[in-house]
Amino acid sequence: MQTLVIVLYLATLGVLALYGVHRSALLFLYLRHRHERTTPQAHFAEADLPMVTIQLPMFNEMFVAERLIDAAARINYPRHRLEVQVLDDSTDATSTIARLKCDALRKKGHDVAYLHRDDRAGYKAGALEAGMARAKGDFLLVFDADFVPGPSILRDLIHFFADPSVGMAQARWSHLNGDHSLLTRCQSMLLDGHFVIEHTARNRSGRFFNFNGTAGMWRKAAITDAGGWKHDTITEDMDLSYRAQLAGWRFVYAPHVSAPAELPCEMNSFKGQQYRWAKGSVQTARKLLLRILRAPVDRKVKTEAVFHLTNNLAYVFLLVLAALQLPNMLIRRQMEHPELLMLDVPLFLATCGSVAAFYVTAHHDLYGGRWKAIKRLPIMMALGIGLSINNGRAALEGLFGRDVEFVRTPKRGTVDGAASSGAHGYSGRWPWHNTVELAFGIYCTTTLGVAIALRSWASVPFLLLFCTGFTYVAFTSLYEALRLKLDQGDPELTAQAPSTHSSPSPQSMLS
Repeated sequence: MQTLVIVLYLATLGVLALYGVHRSALLFLYLRHRHERTTPQAHFAEADLPMVTIQLPMFNEMFVAERLIDAAARINYPRHRLEVQVLDDSTDATSTIARLKCDALRKKGHDVAYLHRDDRAGYKAGALEAGMARAKGDFLLVFDADFVPGPSILRDLIHFFADPSVGMAQARWSHLNGDHSLLTRCQSMLLDGHFVIEHTARNRSGRFFNFNGTAGMWRKAAITDAGGWKHDTITEDMDLSYRAQLAGWRFVYAPHVSAPAELPCEMNSFKGQQYRWAKGSVQTARKLLLRILRAPVDRKVKTEAVFHLTNNLAYVFLLVLAALQLPNMLIRRQMEHPELLMLDVPLFLATCGSVAAFYVTAHHDLYGGRWKAIKRLPIMMALGIGLSINNGRAALEGLFGRDVEFVRTPKRGTVDGAASSGAHGYSGRWPWHNTVELAFGIYCTTTLGVAIALRSWASVPFLLLFCTGFTYVAFTSLYEALRLKLDQGDPELTAQAPSTHSSPSPQSMLS
């Protein structure tokens, strides 16, 4: 049994180190290509600008719907070549708010179409598919409800499509409320790593990368050629991205074009978003990975696809590692030569060191300076560990389950610390597995105490991350749930948007 524990512990560390090496490889590719400029190879003449449809899918977004529609109407583009589609599946007051705003804009001369569905078939993918069937434009620019696009974004992206091989162009996400709280600061750092390094490295090195579901423009023909929007995964954006690139369409990432968005301010809402992304990426792997491996594409594309689509499975290994910390430490104390197991030190460094270099580099290249990122690193890494139960469960469900229910991330209309009044009505819920997070927090705290008592000082820094991560995530989730119970008298701790998700039917630290 002791041998089994040691072997499982080192094997688990080895898998996590492998994903750490992959993260380092992406960083290397980024550093190799970061000084290249992403510019259109040709430009449309002003008289030849094509017809574009801006699609705004939304569901129960009463606090941000009007803000988004107004922002879309302010986009700088010839009015006779621009259509705005509000794709509203809402079951609450959002429908009235959005409809009135669309009516007001039409009176001012804007081409705004309001499309409402009652059944939510296919969720967001279904709404986009229904909108595309009626869209006037040959190009589709998509924004989720939490975005506030700037006036120039359409002109910044459209010229990439002067190249007929380009099927999609993705803008970088920026943050409306990145400094709102400790949680949003960590989220902004995680997303910056994804958009600054991962997308740049993949795109400029000739590997596949994905449309992020929003702040990107599609050529309608590319969507059709790839088979259209599908709702058999909950990350319809990633699924379509891989199918389109396998069909031969070229994708462009434009990091100099930014689209501001609101980050979830509550832990349970953030966890719901992470759960959807983790589950959906593994569903996409299950659906497409064999097809990608058999496709006539470069080996580097296939290798990157394996890591990209399976990286959320690393959360399962992270959870196993947390569970094995205490027995591994106690077994070592009984061994005649415990130093033989110091192999875990370079494995830990391969994982943690790659995370540090990755996110500090992203912060430096985006904002300048490194110290702010270095100060945030420990809590960001702890947050990633604390998410391992939430995201690990999501990854396993994506691998073995069949459920494709799409649960939206609540938006509160938070900008620079100010939230819309009454926004608590869209808060996330506190499910049963938060109790498991609390139990792991207690377990890791006990393990930390044992390590200090046994003077296993080399283990203390890593155990602090595990202890802090699980405890922070668990207690923050519990606090939010209890606050909602007191505010709303909810006996089941399940405050959500007033909706059901029974109609038939996407990065954390590790992603």
